Amino acid sequence: MVVLASQSPRRAEILRQAGIRFTVRATPVDETPFPGEKPEDYVQRLAESKARAVAAEADEVVLAADTTVVIEGEMLGKPENDADACRMLAKLSGRRHEVMTGICVRRGPGAIRDWASTAVWFAPMSDREIAEYAASGEPMDKAGAYAIQGLASKYIEKIEGCYFNVVGLPVSLVYRHLKSSQPATI
Repeated sequence: MVVLASQSPRRAEILRQAGIRFTVRATPVDETPFPGEKPEDYVQRLAESKARAVAAEADEVVLAADTTVVIEGEMLGKPENDADACRMLAKLSGRRHEVMTGICVRRGPGAIRDWASTAVWFAPMSDREIAEYAASGEPMDKAGAYAIQGLASKYIEKIEGCYFNVVGLPVSLVYRHLKSSQPATI
């Protein structure tokens, strides 16, 4: 059985759509970046921390993930409030950024860490569009303050890489590692 170490409804939905059976068992972890930590190291470290924070039986495989948005070397996590969401959206407006998701697949003491990156191009947004989108509430629990699958979809000009990574879980990468961890039950 796969244990999803995440409360994210988006990650759960991606797994359901892919036909991967799972149960949710999540424990909060400190998500503070280390000084000078590279984004790809940060998301993998957090994914592993989340995977190791969850108790699992010998026959269970724990899956955890963490996503961040990176623009000009700055990591954008979840906004603290509407003003923070507006700041992030203004920074992304009319520009390209990277969405990075780290994953960890753990079985017993062993763990596989990996990550995926997707380039996303945002259309220019007016101040009014930014304020209205922030006020919708949708940005509040999303890295980079937007949901590609939601109201923000109209601002996405193109992506290069895995769409599901932008939503929060690079499902093909996850599936490959889950298969190698427990091929008989996936």
